[in-house]
Amino acid sequence: MTESSEYTPPKVWKPSDIDGQWGKINAPTAGAREEKELPVGKHPFQLYSLATPNGIKVTIMLEELLALGHSDAEYDAYLINIGEGDQFGSGFVAINPNSKIPALLDRSTSPPTRIFESGAILVYLAEKFGRFIPTDPVARAECMSWLFWQMGSAPYLGGGFGHFYTYAPVKIEYCIDRFAMEAKRQLDVLDQNLSARTYLCGDDYNIADIATYSWYGNLVLNNVYEAAEFLDVASYTHVVRWASEIQARPAVQRGRRVNKSWGPEEEQLPERHDASDIDKTFATT
Repeated sequence: MTESSEYTPPKVWKPSDIDGQWGKINAPTAGAREEKELPVGKHPFQLYSLATPNGIKVTIMLEELLALGHSDAEYDAYLINIGEGDQFGSGFVAINPNSKIPALLDRSTSPPTRIFESGAILVYLAEKFGRFIPTDPVARAECMSWLFWQMGSAPYLGGGFGHFYTYAPVKIEYCIDRFAMEAKRQLDVLDQNLSARTYLCGDDYNIADIATYSWYGNLVLNNVYEAAEFLDVASYTHVVRWASEIQARPAVQRGRRVNKSWGPEEEQLPERHDASDIDKTFATT
């Protein structure tokens, strides 16, 4: 590791300007920064999100439910541009006080039910529709263990490795090495598990796979961070096999496009209000 100038933390930390792509939206305080109502569509579920790894967990789940014929899983998806600070509007904060995407409002209940945190949304939808979550106590425990493993691991992959490798204004060798080591350890955890299983919990695809594919599947298929070669993801053959099979699912392909506002224009779908909205994007590719 190369030498760098040493930083001495002050006795009491105080915020200062932070450079980088996301630096200007960060603050050490919570709560709304502006009065801003959210739009509301016609369907039972109102989703306010962005097609990041956390965001696509929910759109994939909703599209999988619709593919199974659950018409009451129809949803309106509105774009929350986190780079512009949409997550700090009063309407969004009322649904998610943590100001992070995704946030879901179930208007089929009275009063409407708010759900935030992507893992909580997956569990809520799985239990509401009785799909993609085991009912056997042992199998359910395995599913929840892998789901919570992903929720606990993602900050190291996204907030740690992804930030310092891709987004940080200065490349710091120690930080990249520290989080690359952990990212590879997590990939090895997955690879060893998937060496004997079709999906994370066995033969059945469930919310643990949806959550974990959205982060680690995207990583090994080089959909995020452009770090596939750097992390030698091809060596995790079982993870690559699993991720490729999940990404080939039609509902996954559909869910990946919702609330997407970057990349090839024909693949972008900032808002989704009907299944035909996605069909139009596929018709142009």
